[in-house]
Amino acid sequence: MKRWLALLLLVLAQAVWADDTAEGVAAFDKRDYATALSKFSAGAIRGEAWSQNFLGAMYEEGKGVAKDYAEAARWYRLAAQQGNAIAQSNLGVKYEKGQGVAQDYKEAARWYRLAAQQGLAIAQSNLGAMYANGYGVLQDTAQAHMWLNIAAANGHSRSVKNRDIIAARMTPQQIGEAQRMARECMNSNYKKCD
Repeated sequence: MKRWLALLLLVLAQAVWADDTAEGVAAFDKRDYATALSKFSAGAIRGEAWSQNFLGAMYEEGKGVAKDYAEAARWYRLAAQQGNAIAQSNLGVKYEKGQGVAQDYKEAARWYRLAAQQGLAIAQSNLGAMYANGYGVLQDTAQAHMWLNIAAANGHSRSVKNRDIIAARMTPQQIGEAQRMARECMNSNYKKCD
């Protein structure tokens, strides 16, 4: 009996957490930043990753709060550590640009990779750019092409242009290998991507 009661309380708590996030998003969309801040803060303090990510975005954009990249990075990190792909990508951007954290390309690439392996197209594109430029990783046109190709296949339109720029520096054989790598990566649900 106690087990069922605990399960019921857990389900109800998760519903409240989801409600806070949903209500926060609705308020944010209406530009009611005070309500959004209140809802996201409540969820974030309870450890809800989506609320933490949205709260980070409010600090990043200065919506309803003073713009504070360090505070944005703190909230993104909390959500990212729970596996939230968007927060992982957002934290990668903070490390790449040195906003709120010390600039660290290696750390940026690490967070992009975690998000990319969950199928997030923007992170896949950003990781491809890191490989293209050798930021935080060894410069590798095949990996750059692969990640940009995957991002393009997942709907990130800017990746098409960037992939084609990389392809112009590659032989047909290298392009074929990068395409094979992209297929293997996608077919393995992003497990075999290195």
